[in-house]
Amino acid sequence: MRPEKTYLIEEAKNHLSKSEYFFLTDYHGIDSKETSELRTKLADRGAEFHVVKNSSIRLAANPDLVDGLDSHLKGHTAVVVGGDDASGVAKVLGDYFKAKQKVTVKAGALGDRSLTAEEIKKLAQLPGLDQLRAQLLSLLNTPATSLVTVLSAPARGMVTVLKAKADKG
Repeated sequence: MRPEKTYLIEEAKNHLSKSEYFFLTDYHGIDSKETSELRTKLADRGAEFHVVKNSSIRLAANPDLVDGLDSHLKGHTAVVVGGDDASGVAKVLGDYFKAKQKVTVKAGALGDRSLTAEEIKKLAQLPGLDQLRAQLLSLLNTPATSLVTVLSAPARGMVTVLKAKADKG
């Protein structure tokens, strides 16, 4: 294999190893300014946007995933990887497509499972990691708040009785 091709495959493997997921997008029609804008939005989520040759992805990706993605490895392909919030990154891609009508999601993978474009749209509708963490903290905090309320009720009742007695007389 030519050294250039080996380099491209290693580069693709490096990109794909950056996270537990990756999304394949069609970047046709996007100019350099729009690419920079998208990269900035993705970077806010810890993700990266890389133009990669289809043949390099075929050779770099897990062979089990390639079978499910092979039909999408045609035309202009970029890969989005990185970060630990796959749903947040999918949301950024969806919002960008709605705003610009460019950079469509072709397919992707999450763990050892390939995803269709429709499944990635559903993933984008899930709450992001920050929102899930907030919900979890709220659930963990609720019992503590309830416990404090219950434990302080007798003392509050006693203070109310003593205040009423003091006011009368």
